[in-house]
Amino acid sequence: MSFLNFIKNKISETKPSSIFKSKLFWFGFFVIFLSSFFGFLAGIASISLFLSDFSINVPFSGTLVEEEEEEEIKEDVSLSQERAIIKAVEEVWPAVVSIVVTKDVPVIEQYFYNPFEEFEYFFGEPLQVQIPQYRQKGTEKREVGGGTGFIISEEGLVLTNKHVVLDEDAHYTIFTNDGRDYSVEVIARNPILDIAVLKIEEPGDKIFPTVKIGDSEELQLGQTVIAIGNALTEFRNTVSVGVVSGLGRTITASGGGIVETLEDVIQTDAAINRGNSGGPLLNIRGEVVGINTAMALEAQNIGFAIPINQTEKSIEQVKTLGKIVYPFLGIRYILINEQIQKENNLAVNYGAWVMKGARGEPAVYPGSAAEEAGLRDNDIVLEFNNQKISLDNSLAKIIMQHNPGDKVNLKVLRGQEEKNIEVILGEKSE
Repeated sequence: MSFLNFIKNKISETKPSSIFKSKLFWFGFFVIFLSSFFGFLAGIASISLFLSDFSINVPFSGTLVEEEEEEEIKEDVSLSQERAIIKAVEEVWPAVVSIVVTKDVPVIEQYFYNPFEEFEYFFGEPLQVQIPQYRQKGTEKREVGGGTGFIISEEGLVLTNKHVVLDEDAHYTIFTNDGRDYSVEVIARNPILDIAVLKIEEPGDKIFPTVKIGDSEELQLGQTVIAIGNALTEFRNTVSVGVVSGLGRTITASGGGIVETLEDVIQTDAAINRGNSGGPLLNIRGEVVGINTAMALEAQNIGFAIPINQTEKSIEQVKTLGKIVYPFLGIRYILINEQIQKENNLAVNYGAWVMKGARGEPAVYPGSAAEEAGLRDNDIVLEFNNQKISLDNSLAKIIMQHNPGDKVNLKVLRGQEEKNIEVILGEKSE
């Protein structure tokens, strides 16, 4: 007989009125209560263990999933940008050239001279006096400089900086990425911008690889750019990557014995070193958006490039005219700001103040359009064809919007009187 049947029989033998007074009743109730209680605890433990295993094996947290997705997206973006940079460099690489500048330079030799040699007869013995002297012994070709350029036409036109090919007595050779070298002729140097166009002297109908020209007007701060150049004239086709750090900068650059003010240039933190001059600045699509031209010597990671859109007119003129021509007014001037106004007690805080050069050069070029129109020293040109002249809208920038032979109107302040002067722009070329 089982224990439960035994309890059941005992209960049936007991009178109803005395059931609750029976010790056996309370004993059975206690056993059933304990069984139920421990069964409940075992159920809770089983459920907890199940949920614990489920949480380990199945990530049900939405936050964890989102974080993993974000990391994957970041990794994909990084790889995508890396592939784009590699592709851009591969496409442009064949059209980037290194420029080597060579020149015939004197060969100097040293020899020693004894000024007392003729007196040795009187002293009876040679006087050991040797004074070093130097003399030229012919000439030899030597590498005296270098830079970078890039091919812009299948016929072999190369764009570079003017200061790279400034020496008219030097010989210029380019080296392509396939190891070949070619002599080049300087077709034109831009009289205003720091650019020049070369022509590869290659007989026959050879077709050269070219770069893709982009639109520098589309550049934005923070945009990725790539610089390629003959860094330090030693490490050819060096690649560096950075961003557009600034737009519309105005700088004064010096090199090759000249000092120029360049306006509306691109600032970038992509490494630009000596020898990079004339190399392409690319966007991530591999399009040329600028020409690397200068670096800030007293800072790190500050370089400058000429926007490619500024070169369009020059390139077209070389192709059609064989030279670069620009409108020319013919005055020396400084742009007026509030400080210059106060220091010189001027009536206005804007405009182009016509004045002589630092070494006394004439304020108005002889025979120029300005001289023919009657402009004078100390005139202040306030407006050029109704455009106000200021630091942000300089006279040089406005003139570049016109062509030689254009008739323009100048608003000029002479003393206390404003005058309107009509000028027919002249032509300047190199």
